[in-house]
Amino acid sequence: MNTEIKIAPETYWVGKIDDREVPFHRLILTKGTTYNSYLLKTGKPTVIDTVDMEFGREYAERLAELIDPLDIHYIVINHTEPDHSGGMAALAGKATNATIVCTEIAVPELQEMYKLHHRNFLVVKDGDTLDIGGKTLLFKETPYLHTAETMITYCLEDKILFPCDIFSTHVAVDTLFSDEAGNDITDDFIGYYNAIIHPHRRYVRTLIEAVKDLEIEMIAPSHGYIIRKDVQKYIDLYATLSRETTEGKKVAIVYTTLKNSTKKIAKILQDSFQENNIAVDVWDADKADKTDILSSIAGADAVFIGSSTKYADMTGTNLEDILKELQSLNLEGKLAAAFGSYGWSGEAIEVVQDYLNGTNMTVQSTSDVIKSTGMTHVEFPVRIRFSPKETEKVQKIKHAAEFVSDLLLSSI
Repeated sequence: MNTEIKIAPETYWVGKIDDREVPFHRLILTKGTTYNSYLLKTGKPTVIDTVDMEFGREYAERLAELIDPLDIHYIVINHTEPDHSGGMAALAGKATNATIVCTEIAVPELQEMYKLHHRNFLVVKDGDTLDIGGKTLLFKETPYLHTAETMITYCLEDKILFPCDIFSTHVAVDTLFSDEAGNDITDDFIGYYNAIIHPHRRYVRTLIEAVKDLEIEMIAPSHGYIIRKDVQKYIDLYATLSRETTEGKKVAIVYTTLKNSTKKIAKILQDSFQENNIAVDVWDADKADKTDILSSIAGADAVFIGSSTKYADMTGTNLEDILKELQSLNLEGKLAAAFGSYGWSGEAIEVVQDYLNGTNMTVQSTSDVIKSTGMTHVEFPVRIRFSPKETEKVQKIKHAAEFVSDLLLSSI
């Protein structure tokens, strides 16, 4: 494939095709992948996203054959992950006059990764526009698709959406446009969605809202095929794949509390699940009948068990007996999580976690969340020091409930 392909007036593909079997997110991309970067040769020449850091020098040298890097006015980074921003390491040293365009969260990430502390940044917010000399770029923030700093870029005049990872495919393409592929790309499109986007399904709603009023004639993502036919089909696929199924989902929340702080956590969890149309049973283990609690757990799709900490242990008299009985039950297929409040080190929460790990439930942990989604704002067990009064603490609890809600309501 030629290194410069015109996809619209003054707009060129300047990416890299990687036809190896590529290790990626603990997967092996057997079809390889394509790192798509775009050069807009306007009055203020602009680059949108770069390529993987492994190919940064090659990318910068090839780009220099197409345009004097000193003439590049803007470099738009939709997403800071190194398979898209990695070319910055080489490009920034050549395009010394360029202003880097990104979201506020992305600035320190790019500064640290590529030593850009002394570079000029233009921070854009949702709905901001930028005149690049003959074309206008519109920016929409799409956080957690699939990291917090992610945004999408839309060219008003050409009606092209540059969504970075969104709407991508992992294929080392022979031809850049999906309508020239000679085969239906739908399976590759859905495969990419399932592997990368679906863990962030909740945030697809933000995307659908962001693009609903845009007239999109072409989707130019940062992996794989550019889509210029049946564009709405692929947008609708995201809406369909991210839909919810709310049939009879139920959560059991069991807790003991010392000064009502853990009870308050349980209430925030309850409210969050109910906001997602999930039924909830809430049990104070010191006040409810153990048989009723165990029956509720047996009938639930997810189980949250929490305790306050007193003298490095759980509080109350019944919770440990309940946890011990869970070891002998078949709870396969259920999700589980520990939570609690504490004043010093919160040992009780870890004791609950240990008991849950002794069952055959799928127990949530921060480690698993990071490895499966890359999310760093979701933490398990849910540990709250003292009372959950501050907004940050409440959000921490809600993030955990929303994450489990998404697992329960997923249509895949």
